[in-house]
Amino acid sequence: MERVSVLCLSLLLCSLSGAELQDNEIFEQREVSPESVNVPEPQPCPSDLHAVLREMSVKLAENRLMIQQLQTLNQEQNAKLAKNEFKIEQLQTLNQEQAAKLKQLEKQSSHMDSQQQVGQVAFSASLLASGSGHTGPFNTHTTLVFRGVVSNIGNAYNPHTGIFTAPVRGAYHFEFHVYAEGGSPGLRVGLEKNGEHVLMAGEDQSNGFGSGSNGVTLLLEAGDVVFLRLWANRRIYDDSHHYSTFSGHLLFPM
Repeated sequence: MERVSVLCLSLLLCSLSGAELQDNEIFEQREVSPESVNVPEPQPCPSDLHAVLREMSVKLAENRLMIQQLQTLNQEQNAKLAKNEFKIEQLQTLNQEQAAKLKQLEKQSSHMDSQQQVGQVAFSASLLASGSGHTGPFNTHTTLVFRGVVSNIGNAYNPHTGIFTAPVRGAYHFEFHVYAEGGSPGLRVGLEKNGEHVLMAGEDQSNGFGSGSNGVTLLLEAGDVVFLRLWANRRIYDDSHHYSTFSGHLLFPM
């Protein structure tokens, strides 16, 4: 019984001594400064590095895909822009062609209007407007002035000078009839273009009254003049019946 008690006491003393020793060691550890302790830095786990790399790879792939998509979109936009520019060029060319055609049509229309206006050229006049009697004789060739205007469409004939002036280039037809009392000398009337003799009409009847006539188609330039001249020392007759006449008209412009 005493042995058991001694053994228990010995174990209790040993336990207390061990606890005190541990407390002293802990106290000593707390007294050590942080600078004297070499604490290793924490190292990242390899599994974390792989995760970061995988995430960066995914983002890089996404960025590359986005760049490719933007490049494709840019190419499509450039293609559309080029197509639109081509259409604009086509429209501009078409517009220029239409403008040229419109200008040509306006020119043709203006020309047709001008032809229609100047194409209405015709006149007819008798030597005397009223009364009766002879004109002439004169000692030189004299321009006959036909004052009895029957018609003067286009006003190309001047009843004050007896001269017809062509308004446009074209083919014109002229006719004239002259009347005179028979005897000596005979009647001679010539048609002249720009002062040059073209043809003549007359009569050589010994007594009574006689007449002559003639006609011609001439190509005239704008501004050319046509008129009748009584030859020197000849005379021509007219009265209210208007035997002596001068007529002309434009056949067609050229």
